[in-house]
Amino acid sequence: MAIAKRRLFAGERLKALRAERALNQAEMGELLGISASYLSQLEHDDRPLTPVLVERLSRQFPLDWREIGAGEAETRLAALREATADPLFAEPIDAAQLARFAEQQPLLADRFVTLHEAYRRAGQRLQMVDEALSAETGTAARLPWEEVRDWFHLAGNYVDSLDRAAEALADRLGAARPGGRSPATAAMEGYLKDALSVSLIYAGQAGLRSYDAEMGHLTIDPGQPDETRRFQLAHQLAALALRDQITAVVESAGLKAAASRQLLFVGLSNYAAGALLMPYRRFRAEARSVRHDIDRLAQSFGTSFEQTCHRLSTLQREDAKGVPFFFCRVDMAGNITKRHSATRLQFARFGGACPLWIVHEAVAIPDRILVQLAETPDGVRYVSMAKGLVKPSGSYDRAPRRYAVALGCEAEHASEFVYADGLATGSARAAARIGISCRICPRPDCDQRAFPPSDRAITVDPDQRGVVPYRVG
Repeated sequence: MAIAKRRLFAGERLKALRAERALNQAEMGELLGISASYLSQLEHDDRPLTPVLVERLSRQFPLDWREIGAGEAETRLAALREATADPLFAEPIDAAQLARFAEQQPLLADRFVTLHEAYRRAGQRLQMVDEALSAETGTAARLPWEEVRDWFHLAGNYVDSLDRAAEALADRLGAARPGGRSPATAAMEGYLKDALSVSLIYAGQAGLRSYDAEMGHLTIDPGQPDETRRFQLAHQLAALALRDQITAVVESAGLKAAASRQLLFVGLSNYAAGALLMPYRRFRAEARSVRHDIDRLAQSFGTSFEQTCHRLSTLQREDAKGVPFFFCRVDMAGNITKRHSATRLQFARFGGACPLWIVHEAVAIPDRILVQLAETPDGVRYVSMAKGLVKPSGSYDRAPRRYAVALGCEAEHASEFVYADGLATGSARAAARIGISCRICPRPDCDQRAFPPSDRAITVDPDQRGVVPYRVG
């Protein structure tokens, strides 16, 4: 007996999506490759959506359609579409075929998606082991900070229990900062005093923050910018108020070294501080409304440019995901001191990043935003923003810190990213051809190559000289 094929009617959702984007029926129809009259029939539920139209909606409005998509079947189809779009597969699969597969073989489709995710994570772990073994230290043992960095990476830079607990705490404190969306400084100070019995003074000292647990006394350096002082206040508040939740995550992480566990506690406290100052739902909604304009977000939430970028890279809550971003911080020597990617882009774990990447230029040009369209060797395109920052020390005796931060997403999300405006994302020749690092980049013809890839043979001809003195095999 044949199983009746379920038809998908989504008129109200289509109208809501069109209204949110301020599109008329002709403009929406043009985006979907259909006539305005056909769209009108869809919006009035006179006709169902076809698999091809579902695929076009998912491609044109990846975040919006995922939010208003029609349940488990469409969620499965979206996950299957994402998995089969991996550059590992040479040829794309027709949208109608994918839809039939998801509908007729749901269990097999789910297992394919799970297998692909396991494949990606296994590849990441293998790269970690390989690079640790080949690092200049000559030892396979990872340093504590490397172990913690890798833990956050494999966790997707999102810790659900802690994020929700910090959001609930922010709700209790109230988003009362004038003109803002995050808890007021006075509210955090009052909570420390009244609920946690912590006395607080702002006084000059050697570090940014010092907490005497025995005396319950917190000292914060007043010479730092307001955003830094607020973050240090939020860090200590979260570390105390959410100690049980943070400790539970640390204990479940499986880190063996005591220093690694302590560093993870600090890292999770920083994570909770960011989630407290930029509560998930309010921050995500505001980010989307301003198309991820970092300066506007920082002004709304009373946070720094870097803190805001970092928070954008953590918006991976299962039921309300944000744009998948990569984020990193690079110092004057080219060292990547912070990194996370919710995209397919992976950062070099040892050695410098690709010199063609715009973030290196940004380090030398503080307080100016640079944008770039780039393509990695696997053919994936990214739009990225980079800005050089100078963090004052608060004293002539201490030199300010100089570095750059970069934030970017895959080109398919360019319409959600204000910094992509003006970039020719569809041009075949507009993208900079970047790699991860010279050690693992397969490009044979890069004029900026510092040394050959470790997994390729090279050919040296004494009578011929190009930009580099060898050819990559």
